[in-house]
Amino acid sequence: MSVVDEIKSRLDIVQYISRTVSLKRAGRTYKACCPFHGEKTPSFVVDPGRQSWRCFGACSTGGDVINFAMRQHGWTFSEALNELGKLTGVEVRPRSPEQQARDEHTDRLRGLMKAAAEFYHERLLDPHDADASRTLAYAREKRGLTDETLARFMIGYAPPGWRNALDLFIPLGYSEDDLIACGLAIRNDNGRVYDRFRNRLMIPIRDERGRPVGFGARALAAEDNPKYLNSPQTPLFDKSRLLFALDLAGGAIRDSETVVVVEGYLDAIQAHQAGYTNVVAQMGTALTETQLKLVAPRWAKKIIMALDSDAAGQSATRRSLEVARETLQADYGGRLSVDIRILTVPDAKDPDDLIREHPEAWQGLVENAVPVADYVIAMETAHLPPKASLQEREAVARALLPILNASESDLYKKDNLQKLAMKLHIAERDLLAWANEQTVLTRLKAQRTPVPPEMPDDIFGAPPDEIDAAPDRGDAPALPSGKPRSVENGLERDCIRMLLKDPELLYPINRKLRELAGGEDTLLNAPLNDLCLDDFSHPDYRALASLFGDYFDQDEHDVLTFVRSRLNHDLVTVFENLLREDLEHLRPKLRHGLGIDLESVTYAVQLSSAPPDPMGDALTKALKLRLQRLQRERQELVFLQMDDEEKEEALVQQIQIVIMHSSRAKQRIEAALRDMSRSLHQI
Repeated sequence: MSVVDEIKSRLDIVQYISRTVSLKRAGRTYKACCPFHGEKTPSFVVDPGRQSWRCFGACSTGGDVINFAMRQHGWTFSEALNELGKLTGVEVRPRSPEQQARDEHTDRLRGLMKAAAEFYHERLLDPHDADASRTLAYAREKRGLTDETLARFMIGYAPPGWRNALDLFIPLGYSEDDLIACGLAIRNDNGRVYDRFRNRLMIPIRDERGRPVGFGARALAAEDNPKYLNSPQTPLFDKSRLLFALDLAGGAIRDSETVVVVEGYLDAIQAHQAGYTNVVAQMGTALTETQLKLVAPRWAKKIIMALDSDAAGQSATRRSLEVARETLQADYGGRLSVDIRILTVPDAKDPDDLIREHPEAWQGLVENAVPVADYVIAMETAHLPPKASLQEREAVARALLPILNASESDLYKKDNLQKLAMKLHIAERDLLAWANEQTVLTRLKAQRTPVPPEMPDDIFGAPPDEIDAAPDRGDAPALPSGKPRSVENGLERDCIRMLLKDPELLYPINRKLRELAGGEDTLLNAPLNDLCLDDFSHPDYRALASLFGDYFDQDEHDVLTFVRSRLNHDLVTVFENLLREDLEHLRPKLRHGLGIDLESVTYAVQLSSAPPDPMGDALTKALKLRLQRLQRERQELVFLQMDDEEKEEALVQQIQIVIMHSSRAKQRIEAALRDMSRSLHQI
């Protein structure tokens, strides 16, 4: 039994979901109001017989207990396995002694950071400490923070002195190296160890799961510099990979599908105190790609950047937009397609000041945030003289086009170009030509993926470039893997192998699905959404698909190296067999069973049996995979309809609507497959 199967066998989906959702029995199923969107009529159904759940309302999605845990907590597939493994006592991955030691050290540092946050918070509230009382008064009166906010964010106080933290934690069993490792202490060149934070207002920085990983410390004395002192980079803390207050804002972001990004800790804290709980802070840096992917697209469809309106804030906004543009263009299939808008705080104030003085004004500013195109056109053309030369205007246009063109929607692109053409008095056709030129160059650059140094020169007997170019030829003879191979999973196997060989195929596949949806939200949200975990039913291929999705959140390794480094022991054989299957197709070509040069055979087979249209072959398989998923889901819905127990009429209608949308999606996919087949025969 695989790890996934063992975890699912030990968890009853009704009992697990009942921990957080009030389920009521309805025949052989259970129902409730969906926990993932607001509603009055229950549309969330849990089926104990199939150990599955489904929302028939706005979410229009479902799955097993692992899917529920992922959606509820915002976990990746790997994170869900690890957490549910702890809950059920299943060891997800055997750890080497070195890995166990590293994990134990990390857990030790987490415990120390949690204790430190509690220590600083308790010191702030110490009525017998005059300095602490003055700091508490500063937080309440000058910063306008309520006691509830101080408690919710665990804001604290680091007293003056060089060894407060050291003297507290070393007797508790922590070492000086532990305090240095998590950034609470410093060792100078002379070997002296002392507290990093002294006489400062302490703001804990937590990860998205609410665990303290660092501190932002504000100076309380005018002579203390810097004004804000952050924790250094540690095994727990990397500010480029964190968004402040995301642990508290996640639910509101998911519900509203909108996230507001501010610059500083106190900006975010003040917004939450005023009731605007979908606000996070990027902690004084430009928005990074990793930060962007923390919220988009899994929670937020709209990102509103509300940075300071001074020169530094505008510069940070520009850098953040560049990061967003590069991320979106590198992902030109639209997995991260979001609506980015800019909120400008009037009178050169920061959000903290504005919300403290006029909290009611914030919502209006958020609702009236301007599109990126309007903002950058105004900002980048402000310096142009009234009679700017053509060369000056062309330079501005070429600088702006990458940002204005970073949209999946042709309608938005055209609107952006029209605005720029009117502002710069340049013909729209010229702007379009320059934009197309830049798009082509960007895509060519993205497709150049060098072989990483750690990859061997010879993989399974053939050069890497020939292995990567080997065509997919359908079902291969099975290799011994220790697990039974199921025919019904052949399409899933082929698709995951295809994506592992060429991750770029995901983009045209997603574009094709959106094209078939034709802009209809009811189809885009479920039956014709992007290729995802729901398309894979076999646990092994689901796990590989999850790792494949995680690959896009990093840029250090190629896909094979990245996935291989994160496999648990159950998946190693499956993964390696997927890579070997292309060579298994060559065995019938070997005469008399003799081993001959596989490189020449590879070349011959490519000439004789390579598909005439590799992209069309990939699209065909992906669309057939989606048909397979729709058939699975339709079968579940039909079983729900056939249940002879009494059901509410509203729920029955919701089921029928979902079936209708699924049928429409099926018809469009089948029509597309017929068209593609006809085109292939005409070649």
